[in-house]
Amino acid sequence: MRIPQQSTTSASVSACRACGTPGVREFLSLGATPIANALVEPARSATPDPSYPLAVGFCPSCSLVQLTHELPAEAMFDANYPYYSSFIDALVTHSAQHVDSVVEERGLGAGSFVVELASNDGYLLRRFVEHGVPVLGVEPTPGPAAAAREAGIPTLQEFFGADTGARIRKEHGAADVIIANNVMAHVPDLNGFVAGMAALVADDGIVQVENPGVRYLLEHCEFDTVYHEHFCYFSTIAVQKLFARHGLNLLDVELYPDLHGGTLRWTAGRTGTPTERALRHLDEEYALGLDDFAAYADFGARVAANQTRLASLLRELRAQGKSIAAYGAAAKGATLLNSTGIGANVIDFVVDVNTHKQGKLLPGARIPVLDPAELMERRPDYVLLLAWNFKKEIMRQQEAYRQAGGRFIVPVPSPQVVG
Repeated sequence: MRIPQQSTTSASVSACRACGTPGVREFLSLGATPIANALVEPARSATPDPSYPLAVGFCPSCSLVQLTHELPAEAMFDANYPYYSSFIDALVTHSAQHVDSVVEERGLGAGSFVVELASNDGYLLRRFVEHGVPVLGVEPTPGPAAAAREAGIPTLQEFFGADTGARIRKEHGAADVIIANNVMAHVPDLNGFVAGMAALVADDGIVQVENPGVRYLLEHCEFDTVYHEHFCYFSTIAVQKLFARHGLNLLDVELYPDLHGGTLRWTAGRTGTPTERALRHLDEEYALGLDDFAAYADFGARVAANQTRLASLLRELRAQGKSIAAYGAAAKGATLLNSTGIGANVIDFVVDVNTHKQGKLLPGARIPVLDPAELMERRPDYVLLLAWNFKKEIMRQQEAYRQAGGRFIVPVPSPQVVG
């Protein structure tokens, strides 16, 4: 049973977040949905969730893809924010490899200074500390910030902007490396965020930003990547223009195809020119037309078709008497379920390794979140992979379930049963 959502207004975006040009053109609407990470305590399970318009548009001037409505960051990144990066093995491994390469390539040591923005529970900065490199984390959410401090990572609990960057430089010195992984999309004030990085980075330092690339969102129909926390969806074209506006040159672009459905790492600095690899990414994006609305125009229709196929598959399985669970109480899962109209009448329960999520309910869909051990206890016939971006890790962890006859449903780019 789905709990009715309480429709609520949010601020409509009248001008592009990056360049300020009016006329952002909407190309996808997912209706009104709750805040994706606002997990529900069982005691208030009958209380409707506030829901807000969730739609995406394109800026013809600077090519930035962005939400056409927005909520204040404080409404989403609050004391109950449940995301802790250390629970995701693939992310920890990726981050360790990132740190090791930066330390070697930049010759970092005891005299260096590294700052991470949205440092969460310190999962990445711990690796720099192991290398003997001084660090500072900036993390606005109380729980992860406290966890980082407990792990010995100096952490400022606040949102990062232009003033923050200037203050950190004054108090600690310029940063040799600034890392901002999976955060720039979460920032409503893009210019303040990038201005802060430009103020903090040393003249010969670098800024490294990771986010899923909008190209892969389109190619793989990753509509569940859209939720209120993600204000923007970046192409290299848009990132280069955004950096340049604040005196930062795009230097390199790296692709990680298996991370979050296709992640790009952009490196920038005060001086230098793009590598051949960066130029190739730019050329490919221009060739695909990512600087033109036409590349996005049919995305809404493709999403609707995917949602129809998924809902039909799940309801057909239920009609056959099959039991269905889900894996991953992720924000993308909340978007997928709520925008597709799937609730506890279809999905019996969700499992997640994050103990901060267990015992709660998914917003809107009101599906209980349990420990992954319940898969072998209850043996559902099918498991819908809501956290499909970690498909390999999940299926490896759940090999016993698969061997026992369990099957997985991967929802994007098109619903597929594996197992």
